[in-house]
Amino acid sequence: MKALRKRHLLEEGAHAPAIAALSRPFAAQGLEWKEKAEKLEFELQQCYRAQSRLSEQLVVEVAECRSSKALVQEKESLITSLQSEVTQAREENSQLKECLDEKTEALVLVLTENHSLQLQMKDVMQKLNDAQAENKNLIDRWMLEKMKDAEKLNEVNALYEEMMQQLKVSSIEQLARQKADGVVRQREAGYCDDIPDSAIPSACKHVLHAHDGGCGSISFEHSSNNLISGGHDRAVKIWDANTGTLRQTLRGSVSSILDLAVTHDNKFVIGASGSNHLFVWESSSARIRHSLTGHADKVCGVDAGRHSARHVVSAAYDHTIKLWDLQKGYCVNTIISISNCNAVAYGLDGLTIWSGHVDGNLRLWDGRSGKLLSEVAAHSQSVTSVAISRSGNMVLTSGRDNVHNLFDVRTLEICGAFRGNGNRVASNWSRSCISGDERFVAAGSADGSVYVWPTAKTEPAIVLEGHDSPVLCCAWNAFGRTLASSDKNGTICIWG
Repeated sequence: MKALRKRHLLEEGAHAPAIAALSRPFAAQGLEWKEKAEKLEFELQQCYRAQSRLSEQLVVEVAECRSSKALVQEKESLITSLQSEVTQAREENSQLKECLDEKTEALVLVLTENHSLQLQMKDVMQKLNDAQAENKNLIDRWMLEKMKDAEKLNEVNALYEEMMQQLKVSSIEQLARQKADGVVRQREAGYCDDIPDSAIPSACKHVLHAHDGGCGSISFEHSSNNLISGGHDRAVKIWDANTGTLRQTLRGSVSSILDLAVTHDNKFVIGASGSNHLFVWESSSARIRHSLTGHADKVCGVDAGRHSARHVVSAAYDHTIKLWDLQKGYCVNTIISISNCNAVAYGLDGLTIWSGHVDGNLRLWDGRSGKLLSEVAAHSQSVTSVAISRSGNMVLTSGRDNVHNLFDVRTLEICGAFRGNGNRVASNWSRSCISGDERFVAAGSADGSVYVWPTAKTEPAIVLEGHDSPVLCCAWNAFGRTLASSDKNGTICIWG
């Protein structure tokens, strides 16, 4: 009975929830089921969301896996390539090592040969020094022989000239000459004592566009206001300095005109050319009278005799100074100098020659014998210009040291030194000038100015401005107050 009762109680306990549920009202049960359904629906949404996140994560993981797989494949191919490069580098390293061994052996051989060649070179240099010393001795001996030959030739020429002069003396009128301080004067040559007073120009009267490429030489005719110019365009032109008009053009030179000279009778114009020639023009007909050859390098200086229309002196960069006879048309004397000559000028006596050289010295020569009479250190650098005063008592020199010195011809002492703060000599052949009454000195400058100094030193230098390029040459009309200057652009300024 107890067992049956216990079983009955258990069955009642098992069915108690169902009985309790059935005993509840149906409305309460519906609310409970609704809450459970909503809860389950919420949980289902959460599951869907979790599933979506997991799906996205799975897609990302798959993409990363594919990328990693591709990267692994790329790295594997790179490893394979690097392995092949390493193998190739090892092979090249082996080859380079073999080449290095060969080069090392060759270097040892070259060093050995170099040592032996150095020993041979020492022997050769010793022989070369001995040969140079012997060559120098031979050149000195040759120069001495040449000078002896030149002296003999000069003596023969002087004897010939003396004989010809004696033959013609009966038919030649003897010109009246006066001697003052050992200087010969001649009125008919235009060297009279009535020289007008010069003055410093106040303004530029004319600007002439004379030459293409530069104008390095200008000169006035004697007793005339005609200006002669020579330029790098190989032309020589004659200008009227009063009006600035071109009167004549002389052509025929094959190179630049580096210097000009006019005979005392104004019949001939002589041009020194860079083609190693001297060209002689007849000023009246503009025709070439002579083409003088004999120099071995460019002719940079020329001058005509003060009292003779037939004597001309020239200097070139071949260490020679040559004297020419225009009547004969050839060289009558050659002077050999140890230094190249930049400028040359006849003395007023017509027998002596002044020359300015690259070594800075001013030299005085006997034109008949070719002997060196005197020498003075005029400048610390090259002499660029030598000009004789009208009286013949002074010599004006210019140098690349930017100094212009005035020498007394009797003592060769400096009686005036002129320089300016801005005055710089423009070239190796820059020409300066002295006025006819010896009161003023004029020189061009690389800054395009013309400097005028009084020789009395009582006044400062006057600066004339009118050029736009370096001034290469200045020339003073001895019988007037006209000053002319030329520059590197070929422009000529006439000051008055």
